[in-house]
Amino acid sequence: MSGDIEDKPQPLIEHLMELRTRLIWAIGAFFVAFIVCFIFAKHLFNALVYPYKWAVNWAGLDVTKAQLIYTAPQEFFFTQVKVAMFGGLVIAFPIIAAQIYKFVAPGLYKNERAAFLPFLIASPVLFLLGGALVYFFFTPMVMWFFLTMQQAPGEGDVAISLLPKVSEYLSLIMTLVFSFGLVFQLPVVTTLLARVGLLTSQWLAEKRKFAIVLAFVVAAVLTPPDPMSQIGLALPTILLYEIAIYAARLVERQRSRQAVEEADGSADVVKTDSV
Repeated sequence: MSGDIEDKPQPLIEHLMELRTRLIWAIGAFFVAFIVCFIFAKHLFNALVYPYKWAVNWAGLDVTKAQLIYTAPQEFFFTQVKVAMFGGLVIAFPIIAAQIYKFVAPGLYKNERAAFLPFLIASPVLFLLGGALVYFFFTPMVMWFFLTMQQAPGEGDVAISLLPKVSEYLSLIMTLVFSFGLVFQLPVVTTLLARVGLLTSQWLAEKRKFAIVLAFVVAAVLTPPDPMSQIGLALPTILLYEIAIYAARLVERQRSRQAVEEADGSADVVKTDSV
């Protein structure tokens, strides 16, 4: 078994030096990406405002009159800093993930490395899918829901208009992106746990009713307090849970085939030795 590990055992000081090197690369990548995103922070924020414009259009309002406000002098500056941090983390994530893998890989067996790599690729892809779902559908839907609550001036009624603050709008869309991105990691996490034998597809199927309740509870905690976004997060979570059960079954079938092949190989070796 020891032959499966290519790297020789290293003393603690070398591990710490390796960790320092990986941290420097990861922090450096984030810092460079942060600086670039901060330079283009206004353009990035304008790109994040498109879902709000779509919602205004869905609500039948004049898109040219759609606006965001800030009520403190420093509010928009710190909003740009948050946008730059958010964009820098997204851009630098592949490098950060690669540094984590390079630090962990020497302690893994060859088959463990081969099993880990697909998930390293699938994780950011699923996160981006969750973020895209938020950007193109759920954020416009949530903003449309809020816009429909506006009140036009009339006899005895005053005008009640929605004027979102830039910081609160950014907080909303970032919360939704991170919530959906994390939820979309469910198949990756359950497949990894099934691969190491900590979960089974049968156990996941038996706990389905509890998972449905937990999905709505988590959605209520992670999303804004409106039914549209809560249901919008809970339903994909339940669907991803079903996908996780299917993925766990595939892993179990693969492990069964490998066990059969190893048993057949061992039997062939025994027959050869007996001859």
